[in-house]
Amino acid sequence: MKRRDFLALGGVSLGGAVAALPVTPVTALASTAASERWVAKPNVSINIHDMGATGDGTTKDTVAIQQALDRCARLGGGEVVVPAGTYLTGALRIQSSTTLRLEAQAVLQGSSDLADYPVTQVRWEGRWVKGYLGFISAVDAQNIAITGTGKILGNPAIKGRIDKASGLRNPALLEFVNCKGVQVRDVYTQQNDMWSTHPVYCDDVLFFNVAINGGADGIDVDSCTRVVIDGCVFNTSDDCISLKSGRGMEGNEIARPTEDVIIRNCTFSDKIWACIGIGSETSGGIRKVRVDNCKCLGARTFAIYIKSRPGRGAFIEDIVMTNLEVSGAGQGFLRFNILDSGKQDEFPVAGTDGIPTIKDFHFAHIKVTDVPVLVDGAGIHPDKPLDGFSLTDVTGTCGKGIALANIHHAVLKDIKVTGFAGPLLSTRNVTGRGLDGAVPLPEGKPPEPVVAKPYVLGQVSPTA
Repeated sequence: MKRRDFLALGGVSLGGAVAALPVTPVTALASTAASERWVAKPNVSINIHDMGATGDGTTKDTVAIQQALDRCARLGGGEVVVPAGTYLTGALRIQSSTTLRLEAQAVLQGSSDLADYPVTQVRWEGRWVKGYLGFISAVDAQNIAITGTGKILGNPAIKGRIDKASGLRNPALLEFVNCKGVQVRDVYTQQNDMWSTHPVYCDDVLFFNVAINGGADGIDVDSCTRVVIDGCVFNTSDDCISLKSGRGMEGNEIARPTEDVIIRNCTFSDKIWACIGIGSETSGGIRKVRVDNCKCLGARTFAIYIKSRPGRGAFIEDIVMTNLEVSGAGQGFLRFNILDSGKQDEFPVAGTDGIPTIKDFHFAHIKVTDVPVLVDGAGIHPDKPLDGFSLTDVTGTCGKGIALANIHHAVLKDIKVTGFAGPLLSTRNVTGRGLDGAVPLPEGKPPEPVVAKPYVLGQVSPTA
């Protein structure tokens, strides 16, 4: 793949600007040149059968497949080929300059035995805690890929997100930690009750044409930079995509944001929460997010949910979403909740510093079908209002209109929806344009002030 083609896929011009988006442009994917080294002809190609894998669905092929991955890396990089068959395996680890390619009818089936997954430090709900590493993982690696039209399946016998016997976090399906240059392309994935895909502390990540199915979150982008999610189809039981950056003083002190994220051409369906969730773990900050040309076909709550709470600190800013089709949303199209979303950390960021700074949320060219609420934008702290909000060119049908509170520099334009009961617009402490005819929104009660507790970086909370 050429540099020009990769940048075009991410919606980034060669000059580094995102076309037709009104706020700060997303930076170019800086490591593309490095990625070309491993997308080109591989140094070696190793078929896992040559290392002893059986693919009979019963014999554990962990050792054979891991030997193939390790040998590929030691020989300078290349590809490990998984031919047709069902390969029962424990956790696998990909190293630098290695592509794992699943051919048609190839299935990697995760073991049901938790002893087959290494215990290490894992990021879980914004904290580093002890837990099981992912089924397929990479740690401190560069230029890695998972490709092909095969399947990667978690084992349904592993129940829940936390193992009841040990109290440890259960393994994610795909987990990349502190990696640079990651691609996941074309594969089908099916996870159990735990998160499906979890890049954390990664730079230059691409998910393209991936089917993501599971009983929890789809892709959790956690303190990562320059991420493209393009042409993926989600069928999940929690947020299809969740953007995170740590929780409480630990996340705030580490201060690694999630930034420069492009989500485009995706289809979302979720049974429990939202199609796209930003937060609630936002203590490292989240900024420069672009969502374009996506279909939100199902969500139990709101299709788009931006969420945090006092005690997180940091910021959520520069969020732009355009060309969305929304239907099947149980509660509505869009919600902001910066007051009380997610568990409070045992060591929160106290006082005014702990209230997230939020600015520049922009939504345009939205088509909604029978959403119960168009926008619930009242969950914003009065001490730190949202600075910069626009909603333009919205068509379709909704049960209720727009409620906004504590927003400066709002712009509402071309809101052409029908079917709603009550006022189209209710506001409290909102300034800007397009607010004519708004009715007063009743006063809300802000959260209680957050009080600090002594904390040393790396300290484990009582419930972590």
